[in-house]
Amino acid sequence: MSRPRRIAALIFCGLVLCALALSQQAPPAPPQQTAPNPDQPVTRFRAQGNEVIVPVTVTDDKGRFVSNLVASDFRVLDEGRPQRINFFSHSERQPIVVGFLVDQSNSIKIHWGKYQEAILELIWNLLPGDKQYTGYLISYSNTADILVNTTWDSDKLVDKVRKMKPGGGAALYDAVYLACTRRELVKGEPYEPRRVIVIVGDGHDTASTHTMAEVLELAQRNLVTVYAVSTQAFGFVNEDQDTLEKLTRDTGGHVEYPLNSLYKNVSGYLSNPSDEGNYALAVGTGGYAAEISAGIIKAVGGIGGEITTQYVLRYTPDLDPEAKPKVFRRIKVDIPALPNAKIFARSGYYPNEVPGAAPAAPAADPPKPPAKQ
Repeated sequence: MSRPRRIAALIFCGLVLCALALSQQAPPAPPQQTAPNPDQPVTRFRAQGNEVIVPVTVTDDKGRFVSNLVASDFRVLDEGRPQRINFFSHSERQPIVVGFLVDQSNSIKIHWGKYQEAILELIWNLLPGDKQYTGYLISYSNTADILVNTTWDSDKLVDKVRKMKPGGGAALYDAVYLACTRRELVKGEPYEPRRVIVIVGDGHDTASTHTMAEVLELAQRNLVTVYAVSTQAFGFVNEDQDTLEKLTRDTGGHVEYPLNSLYKNVSGYLSNPSDEGNYALAVGTGGYAAEISAGIIKAVGGIGGEITTQYVLRYTPDLDPEAKPKVFRRIKVDIPALPNAKIFARSGYYPNEVPGAAPAAPAADPPKPPAKQ
């Protein structure tokens, strides 16, 4: 065979071998979809998982905190069935994300300056500049608005609180709704950090588009503990007192009433039960102003200390396989060795994927009421 023919034959054989090799290669794999970023804040959230978290506060019969308990002292009943505690903590500084919900209606005007100072102290206490402790600020009057979204920078909240000016109605339920649906999340919540709301107001609601039952369920579903500092003035009847009591009691918190007992140790209080207490604390005097300020500061200080030093229990529900599914499961926490202790803990929780469970509220901003003509 001549040289040109040999070269042509070699080229032809090479082309055939390349075609066979290509035909035997596996088809290319489809492109992989990018997984969602777990750190990306989302508008809607639910807390539920297999584990139930139960923050607990314990006081004695005189209201003093009991701080020397261990995990074995507690008993948790889920629908009456004892549970095994998987996690127990009682550290002095527990990571939290706390929402400050501040009433800006007409009812807070009379003592707003004192409450303003107390709110600032509470912010500085609960947000010390460590990124483990974050917070957000919601004001409510005719509407509820997120003034500062979730941040560890307390100065952002302080700046807004200093500029607040009360006036208008009260959309308390819409404020709780915003706290449970619209603010930015922190990675790890509701376990670390835990979710807490502090309401500063009297429980009155005149402008909300949401209901008490709706926002209470939202708070319970999202494992939020609600506290409140009541702004109810001494000597006044508050028809909405039960609102704050239920929101706090059913989520594991409680209400402080800084103005209700200012004069209990003042001579003449019983014989002259007016807002002045007696002539020594007449309205407009330095003694009166000092009592008001001291009562408010003491109330917010007590709540701040309790939030950061609670007992935290977690358990994975051991359920009766023959029991019917429940939309809402009731919890009871007790301390058998301390039958007279007062225990603050959430009343129950909503389990995941329970048939017939009520859906959470849609993630939409509450509509604003029509402007007055």
